[in-house]
Parts: sequence; C-alpha cells; structure tokens
Amino acid sequence: MKRILFIVLMGLGLPAAAQFNSAAEVKPILQMTKANWIAVREYDGQDLLYFTHLEVFRCGLERITFAVNGGQPYLWQTPPCEGDETFSEIPVDRLPYVVYPLGSIATVRVQLIYDDGTIDDEVFERAAVMTP
Repeated sequence: MKRILFIVLMGLGLPAAAQFNSAAEVKPILQMTKANWIAVREYDGQDLLYFTHLEVFRCGLERITFAVNGGQPYLWQTPPCEGDETFSEIPVDRLPYVVYPLGSIATVRVQLIYDDGTIDDEVFERAAVMTP
C-alpha cells in the first residue's frame, strides 16, 4: 500500500513525506479519486455502504455527511486522527460500512467538508460504485 501511495503522490506532485493531516494534503487525492469515495456491496442478503477510502484520508476532513436516495443526511463518524501518521489506518475493531436492505441503495450523496472550510459534494449512482 505504501508503494502505491508513493506512486500516487509523485503523480500528483505532492512530496512523499506528506502526512495527510490537512486539507492541503488530502484534497488533491480525494478530488482525483472521487469514484472511490464510497462503495456498495451486496453481501449476505444486504447492501453494505462502505466508506473505507474516506476513512483512510479522514485527517484533513472536518466532516463527512451522506444521504441515501435523496433522504436525510447523516454524519459519518470517523475515528480520531493519530497525529503524524503517514496516512490514517482504520482501527481493526471498526466496521467502515453501514447496512441497508438488499437492493435499497439507488443513489448516495456524499459531502466532504475539509478543515480549511472548503466543500466537495458528489452524487453516486449504485451501478457506478458497486463492487463484486
């Protein structure tokens, strides 16, 4: 993972020593990887809505909200950032997904508020974020 991350950083023109603890460091990556912000997986008769990518780059974000099928927005609670990590690992006891009834997720709107106050907002269609 660290080798892939280094290659991505070099392609973005970011220094390999970046700590990913501020909007200036995570925003370019998150803007280029919007298609990976979330994922939907059908598993065991349920839809699982994953936030794994956003959890890894959570430092530099003030808030993550999401709404399914145009419904009420919910706050996605993330673990605290651990200071000077190279990137933020997801704690092993944390499940980075929400469970919904099978086939119930049609669209998901995700809004990121960075620690510099800027906002990114995206709506994802189910087919675009489905994983096998």
